[in-house]
This record gives sequence, C-alpha cells and structure tokens, in this order.
Amino acid sequence: MSIKIGILGYGNLGRGVECAIRQNPDMELLAVFTRRDPENVKILTKTANVCRVEDIKEWKERLDVMILCGGSATDLPEQTPEYAKLFHVVDSFDTHARIPEHFANVDKSAKEGGKVAIISVGWDPGLFSLNRMYANAILPEGNDYTFWGRGVSQGHSDAIRRIPGVKDAKQYTIPIESALSQVRAGKNPELTPRQKHTRECFVVLEEGADKAEIENKIKTMPNYFADYDTTVHFISEEEMKRDHSGIPHGGFVLRSGNTGWERENHHLIEYKLSLDSNPEFTSSVIVAYARAAYRLGCEGQTGCKTVFDVAPAYLSPKSGEELRASML
Repeated sequence: MSIKIGILGYGNLGRGVECAIRQNPDMELLAVFTRRDPENVKILTKTANVCRVEDIKEWKERLDVMILCGGSATDLPEQTPEYAKLFHVVDSFDTHARIPEHFANVDKSAKEGGKVAIISVGWDPGLFSLNRMYANAILPEGNDYTFWGRGVSQGHSDAIRRIPGVKDAKQYTIPIESALSQVRAGKNPELTPRQKHTRECFVVLEEGADKAEIENKIKTMPNYFADYDTTVHFISEEEMKRDHSGIPHGGFVLRSGNTGWERENHHLIEYKLSLDSNPEFTSSVIVAYARAAYRLGCEGQTGCKTVFDVAPAYLSPKSGEELRASML
C-alpha cells in the first residue's frame, strides 16, 4: 500500500517534491494544488491531477499527507494551521525566530483536526538543527558554529529583485575560510556575522537604472546585507542565464568541545552538506518526513512535531529489523 501524497504549490520546491516522490516506491503523488489556472500548470507525473486550491477540501479522505511548498513569509503561517485541520502535513517554515509561534498555531489546529503536522523540515532548519542538538548533548561544554554556503540564498536574491530597477539577481553566501579554519583548529573564536560570511551579488538592471543607487541600496539593506561585506556585480541577462541558472547551496555545522576531568582533550564534530540544488535536496528531506507523519498518524498521534520529536526509524522505508541488520 502506497502513501498517498498531495502537493500544495508548484514552484521550485513543489517540483523537487514531485521528483523525490518518484524515488520512493512506497509513495504515490495523487494531486498538485495551485493558485494558478490548472490548465497552465504542467507536471511530470502523468497519473496525478492538477487542481485548484479551492478544491483542496474535496481531497480530505483521499490523501494521507499534504506537503506544503509555500513561502515562509506569508504562505505557511496561514496555510499550515489551516490544512493541519484536514490532513497530516509537512512544511519547510524557515523563519527561525518565529518557529515557536508557528509551532503553537499549528499544534492547536492539528490537535483540533486529529492530525500530525511536522514543521520546519529541510536542512536548516532541519538536518542542521538535529546535528546542533546531537552535538550539544554529546559535548555539553563547547561552542556551536554554523556556516552556510557557498550557495545561492533564495531569500536574499528575492530581496534584491524587489528593488526598483532590478530585473534579475542572484546572491551567494560565502563562508570566510580563515574563520572556518580557526574553528577547526579548536580556537573557539567569537565571530560576528561579518567575520563568518561574505555576500556576493550578481544583478541584471532594467534599462536606465542607476547602478550606484542600486548598489548602495543593496549594501545598506538592513537584516540582509548591512552587517556583511558585500560585493555587487552588474552583469547582462545572457551572463545570468549562462553562469547563474542553478540553485546550489550547502554549509557546515560544527561543535568544538572538551572532555576530561581538567577538560584536557579537545573534540570537533563537523557535519557538511554540498548541494547542487537547494530546493531538490530540501524536497528530499521533506518527503522522508512525510513518511514519518503518516506513520505517526497511523499510531494515533496528533499535534505539531519538529525534527527533534521524530525518531530516525520513522524516516526510512526499511523495517526496524532491516535497519538493525544493515545500518546499525
């Protein structure tokens, strides 16, 4: 019996989820829900339906898990609580500071509907969160460090594209190697955001736009670029398509700590990701947690969960016996 999946939203993340479902034989995509005209949305799965968001309630008894692929700024704060009343759901809400608030809202709705909701699934928050937690539990005396990149920040790129006069933009987050080397050497440095990362922007301008004005707006943008050393390159539309069409990303989570009676022994835990496609990798994590949501629901659990609350075995299609024999 396959787990029947629905996808809400068919952008980069939704397309990635569709591809990931194809690699999991215990899952089946039944429907994609979109705010666009379904006639204009072409999906890859020939057996799946493309439906209007307004029709989503008609699928309440036909789907096991709904995967929510909207944005964290405005979509998920509304969608996840709403649809957690109807389906087991998984989202990738990634506004770290608002996770406790989002959790509380979704938990109330999921319990009301008797469903399981798993929020903030991906690689950060998500897999990086797990590694930070494991490392803190193992080395209680130590320091955490997270470096992102080199990779495309979709949120920062979008922030640049919203500046009047900008036609297109890609922003790369780049770890500073000297800072990373200090952490790996066990020096436990105290690092500001500017000391950990630089930001590199590639911008296509609308005709007649003021380069100097736009560069200044980028470099002084609060919460995005003002706290970092930022380089801005103005390029042609052809160069953008040729050199910056992908969405790579990745990063490092490190915990530097000591053990021993006199803290005489140093240890370093390091977890690294190197991703050709940020949304496709994120989608693969989400699909594994969709399996977990389904299994938890079958056990009768309800309410909101995060990656901290889900045992690793729930993510795998293998049985407990198979996992113990092949991976333990």
